[in-house]
Amino acid sequence: MVHATPAGRQRLGRSYARCVREIYAKMAELEREGRRFAVCTVVRTVGSTPQVVGAKLIVDDLGRLAGTLGGGCVEGDAFVEAKRIIQTGGSSLREYELTEDLAWDTGLVCGGTMWIQIEPGERALRLGGRDLLGDVLAASSGGKPVALATLLRKNGKEIEATGKLLVETDGSAHGTVGAHDDAARAVALDALREGTPRTVRLDDAHELLIEPVLAKPRLVIAGGGHVALAFAKMATQLEYEVTVIDDRSEFANRERFPGVSQVVNMDMVKALETMPIGWNSFVIIATRGHKLDSQCLRAAVKTDARYIGLLGSKRKTILIAQMLRGEGIPEERIRAVHAPVGLDLGGRTPAEIALSVLAELSLERYGGSGRPLRISDELFERTLGIKQRE
Repeated sequence: MVHATPAGRQRLGRSYARCVREIYAKMAELEREGRRFAVCTVVRTVGSTPQVVGAKLIVDDLGRLAGTLGGGCVEGDAFVEAKRIIQTGGSSLREYELTEDLAWDTGLVCGGTMWIQIEPGERALRLGGRDLLGDVLAASSGGKPVALATLLRKNGKEIEATGKLLVETDGSAHGTVGAHDDAARAVALDALREGTPRTVRLDDAHELLIEPVLAKPRLVIAGGGHVALAFAKMATQLEYEVTVIDDRSEFANRERFPGVSQVVNMDMVKALETMPIGWNSFVIIATRGHKLDSQCLRAAVKTDARYIGLLGSKRKTILIAQMLRGEGIPEERIRAVHAPVGLDLGGRTPAEIALSVLAELSLERYGGSGRPLRISDELFERTLGIKQRE
């Protein structure tokens, strides 16, 4: 049975794709300079911790840092251990229990435990005789996504990292984690779809650390009106690569959409038919008319986009879905269309509509529940009661 631990599904504080890209770019830079370095990775967490599975810190032989494990004494101890490993070689996997006293002294979140693997840079991305740095650097910079699966073996209270597998989006794999290759491949493909790292329990003695490596997600907006402005501004803040398409030059220009990755002034249907739109792409259709919406949607469902959103009424959604079925569009692609797009948050302004749509995109990307995070009154009161009796 394969189970993903809740902590393993949490996001990093910033965009995971951006963090990964910066870390691997730094590793490549240090290799070019001929510098020795160590890589510290959070491979497992339980409870509340200052960083999540997949977070990394690089320490070079001059004591320079890149990335973070959350700061505080945990990061300080990892730094000292990394310096030792740079000098002596070998590797270590250290456990940190974040007690209340530790949290008070350092500002870290209390109540959790985190395990940090520390290894020399020249071994961190070695798979047999193959150096994976080129693969992961290309994937993080817009190339073909890959996922790294590392087998964690538990022996009593000790955890040892053994075996590594590189998995590509077509399911092909390189390396091995022994008898768990098939499970690792399946979980890695799932992690690639969501784009987030995780720790997965295989059995009582084994877990998998899954680290997807991919570029920033791309948001393609067909239509350059007022709602598209709100979409583009908010999506840029959420670190999407944003492309805006409109056939009117007054709506498709850099002055109107500052900060986006690309503004395309051409026929919107033709643009959707010809531009590369991969599986990590999200398409929002918000044109100026029903007919153009349907034409753009017809083009969008023929791409590999994982999410297609249509702005408009329920009636328009039903009519366009009927049209697509009548044209023989596969049902699974029609089901990929989110229409009307967005979550019911009650807002009506362009910014509020953008918030509801991008919230739905986040659900799609990270597999969240959409439920409030607040503690229920019952749990809160029960916890207070326990504290009072203590």
